[in-house]
Amino acid sequence: MVAPRKHSGIGFLFFLFTFLQLKVDGQQSIVNWWLTNPDNTAVLQKQKALPTSAKAAGNGAVINVNDKEVFQTMDGFGFALTGGSATHIIKMSAPTRKALLNELFTTAGNNIGVSYLRVSIGASDLNDHVFSYDDMPPGETDTAMKHFDLGPDKKDVIPVLKEILAIAPKIKILGSPWSPPAWMKTNHDTRGGRLNPEYYAAYAKYFVLYIQGMAKEGVTIDAVTVQNEPLHPGNNPSLLLPAPDEAIFIKDHLGPAFAKAGIKTKIIIYDHNADRPDYPIDILNDKEARKYIDGSGFHLYGGDIEALTDVHNEHPDKHIYFTEQMVVQPDASNGFHIADPVERVIIGACRNWCRNVLLWNLAADPENKPFTDRGGCSMCQGAVTIDDDKVTRNLAWYALAHVSKFVPPGSIRIGSSTSDSLKNVAFKTPAGKMVLLVANISEKDQSFIIRYRSRAVNAQLKKGAVATYVW
Repeated sequence: MVAPRKHSGIGFLFFLFTFLQLKVDGQQSIVNWWLTNPDNTAVLQKQKALPTSAKAAGNGAVINVNDKEVFQTMDGFGFALTGGSATHIIKMSAPTRKALLNELFTTAGNNIGVSYLRVSIGASDLNDHVFSYDDMPPGETDTAMKHFDLGPDKKDVIPVLKEILAIAPKIKILGSPWSPPAWMKTNHDTRGGRLNPEYYAAYAKYFVLYIQGMAKEGVTIDAVTVQNEPLHPGNNPSLLLPAPDEAIFIKDHLGPAFAKAGIKTKIIIYDHNADRPDYPIDILNDKEARKYIDGSGFHLYGGDIEALTDVHNEHPDKHIYFTEQMVVQPDASNGFHIADPVERVIIGACRNWCRNVLLWNLAADPENKPFTDRGGCSMCQGAVTIDDDKVTRNLAWYALAHVSKFVPPGSIRIGSSTSDSLKNVAFKTPAGKMVLLVANISEKDQSFIIRYRSRAVNAQLKKGAVATYVW
């Protein structure tokens, strides 16, 4: 009788080394993926997992994912919770509202994991009326802020935020003002005008009281921008705030006021289009102002997204944020044109150093209401359309979901090769998963190979399709 053969210690160690090396290399046998086709045949739908191999065959483009090449840490992805959005949400029945908020702010099942919100400090142009937290009768002022009150936000924005925080207590919140109180402005109007230097100190106190007031309501404001779209005074409300004025306000008033009050809320400058990178660069060149500044915020209604990298290169110690972009498709009956906003906004922002991506805005009704008169946005479709308790998910919802669901805060953008037709961005999550977002922006279906370390997978996308790959 032949005795059973025993494994040698060397053989066992070789097996263990090989197993561990597979784990270290992230060599799993499958890649999970979620797909949206422009013809609606798949909408953020999980597909059959793709097998990996040491040698994937094919003549298409190759996307190499490299987790040794690291860039910025991601703070989150989300929407603007405008006053109008909150008005619609708070009016929903409690069960329907709870279901919507869970779908937005958790990741189980088909939920999309929103992790960042922007709110307006006072009214934005998507409120049903214009207000600040310290409005005074014509000819009167209130430099001591005795009449400061969070006002209308107590009826909708704050209650909705409290329900969101009960679901997602770590969500980050950015506050942005559209206008100071009219009595602080040179034209005494909610629209346009400039901030009167006489009231710089009072306006700094206004910010302090806002942050402290929200904290008393249980809402932590992680960051503020100094002014939404400071070079667009035609909105209602709005303010013209040139870069030299913003620099003076920060270094002589807002920054010192935050320091004196012990406020840790980040200060983000600019908050406007990519066509004027000189605006944040000029402010950051001011040594006294820059010590109070965390980074610069951008929109993409003008300019090229690559300008954000120019700002990063000038001041690499300061962060870049993507604070607003409207993504709309009023008629989705013929499918979603999803590749363009995913490539242009989400992939573009992330590949140019943004730590977040925020879309405009979360919710509106079927007529895109509410919006202010004399300059409010009548075409600003919500990520969801709310009609009483009926909820319709729009293009912005699915565009953002392709990243927000899979890339939690704390993820790091990593290297990935790109091409003219297959735009992409890659991340490594805190749990060690790799996430690759790909948009086929060409006019034809594409076959391609995804390579990660010593493994590869064959993939295909229809023209105009978007997919998220996770392994």
